Amino acid sequence: MNIQNAQKAVDEWIQNHGVRYFNELTNMAQLTEEVGEVARIIARRYGEQSEKESDKDKDLGEELADVMFVVLCLANQTGVDLQDAFDKKLDLKAKRDHDRHQNNKKLK
Repeated sequence: MNIQNAQKAVDEWIQNHGVRYFNELTNMAQLTEEVGEVARIIARRYGEQSEKESDKDKDLGEELADVMFVVLCLANQTGVDLQDAFDKKLDLKAKRDHDRHQNNKKLK
Protein backbone atom coordinates (compact mmCIF):
# COMPACT_ATOMS: atom_id res chain seq x y z
CA MET A 1 0.00 0.00 0.00
CA ASN A 2 1.41 3.40 -0.91
CA ILE A 3 0.95 6.47 1.26
CA GLN A 4 -1.93 7.86 -0.82
CA ASN A 5 -3.82 4.61 -0.38
CA ALA A 6 -3.02 4.60 3.33
CA GLN A 7 -4.46 8.13 3.64
CA LYS A 8 -7.62 6.96 1.85
CA ALA A 9 -7.87 3.87 4.06
CA VAL A 10 -7.62 5.98 7.21
CA ASP A 11 -10.25 8.40 5.88
CA GLU A 12 -12.58 5.50 5.08
CA TRP A 13 -12.00 4.07 8.56
CA ILE A 14 -12.89 7.44 10.12
CA GLN A 15 -16.06 7.64 8.00
CA ASN A 16 -17.12 4.05 8.74
CA HIS A 17 -16.02 3.57 12.35
CA GLY A 18 -15.31 6.95 13.84
CA VAL A 19 -17.72 9.78 14.35
CA ARG A 20 -15.28 12.31 12.90
CA TYR A 21 -11.61 13.21 13.07
CA PHE A 22 -10.46 14.48 16.44
CA ASN A 23 -9.39 18.09 16.06
CA GLU A 24 -5.80 18.80 15.08
CA LEU A 25 -4.66 19.67 18.60
CA THR A 26 -6.16 16.48 20.02
CA ASN A 27 -4.48 14.46 17.28
CA MET A 28 -1.18 16.21 17.99
CA ALA A 29 -1.50 15.20 21.65
CA GLN A 30 -2.37 11.66 20.56
CA LEU A 31 0.67 11.57 18.29
CA THR A 32 2.89 12.64 21.17
CA GLU A 33 1.39 9.90 23.33
CA GLU A 34 1.96 7.24 20.66
CA VAL A 35 5.56 8.37 20.04
CA GLY A 36 6.10 8.12 23.79
CA GLU A 37 4.94 4.50 23.71
CA VAL A 38 7.42 3.77 20.91
CA ALA A 39 10.17 5.52 22.89
CA ARG A 40 9.40 3.46 25.98
CA ILE A 41 9.75 0.18 24.07
CA ILE A 42 12.96 1.28 22.33
CA ALA A 43 14.53 2.62 25.54
CA ARG A 44 13.78 -0.54 27.48
CA ARG A 45 14.26 -3.17 24.80
CA TYR A 46 17.22 -1.71 22.91
CA GLY A 47 18.51 0.96 25.28
CA GLU A 48 19.98 0.86 28.73
CA GLN A 49 16.76 0.92 30.76
CA SER A 50 15.65 -2.39 32.18
CA GLU A 51 12.49 -3.78 30.66
CA LYS A 52 9.59 -4.27 33.04
CA GLU A 53 7.69 -7.53 32.89
CA SER A 54 4.60 -5.58 31.78
CA ASP A 55 6.54 -4.17 28.80
CA LYS A 56 7.78 -7.49 27.41
CA ASP A 57 4.58 -8.21 25.49
CA LYS A 58 4.39 -4.75 23.90
CA ASP A 59 4.45 -4.93 20.11
CA LEU A 60 6.77 -2.32 18.60
CA GLY A 61 5.19 -2.74 15.16
CA GLU A 62 1.74 -2.07 16.57
CA GLU A 63 2.95 1.07 18.31
CA LEU A 64 4.71 2.32 15.15
CA ALA A 65 1.46 1.67 13.26
CA ASP A 66 -0.39 3.79 15.85
CA VAL A 67 2.05 6.64 15.14
CA MET A 68 1.52 6.22 11.42
CA PHE A 69 -2.28 6.20 11.79
CA VAL A 70 -2.28 9.51 13.66
CA VAL A 71 0.18 11.07 11.19
CA LEU A 72 -2.14 10.03 8.36
CA CYS A 73 -5.10 11.56 10.22
CA LEU A 74 -3.22 14.84 10.61
CA ALA A 75 -2.28 14.83 6.93
CA ASN A 76 -5.87 14.18 5.90
CA GLN A 77 -7.41 16.86 8.04
CA THR A 78 -4.84 19.50 7.09
CA GLY A 79 -4.96 18.77 3.35
CA VAL A 80 -1.42 17.42 3.07
CA ASP A 81 -0.69 14.95 0.27
CA LEU A 82 1.77 12.92 2.32
CA GLN A 83 2.84 10.81 -0.66
CA ASP A 84 3.93 13.92 -2.55
CA ALA A 85 5.56 15.44 0.55
CA PHE A 86 7.43 12.22 1.32
CA ASP A 87 8.62 11.78 -2.27
CA LYS A 88 9.94 15.36 -2.29
CA LYS A 89 11.62 14.90 1.09
CA LEU A 90 13.30 11.65 0.02
CA ASP A 91 14.60 13.32 -3.14
CA LEU A 92 15.88 16.30 -1.16
CA LYS A 93 17.62 14.09 1.39
CA ALA A 94 19.22 11.99 -1.36
CA LYS A 95 20.68 15.07 -3.03
CA ARG A 96 21.61 16.95 0.13
CA ASP A 97 22.89 14.17 2.36
CA HIS A 98 24.56 11.58 0.12
CA ASP A 99 28.09 12.97 0.22
CA ARG A 100 27.75 14.16 3.79
CA HIS A 101 26.90 10.66 5.04
CA GLN A 102 29.32 8.89 2.70
CA ASN A 103 32.14 11.09 4.01
CA ASN A 104 31.18 10.84 7.67
CA LYS A 105 34.00 8.92 9.38
CA LYS A 106 31.74 8.26 12.34
CA LEU A 107 29.58 6.03 10.14
CA LYS A 108 32.42 3.86 8.83
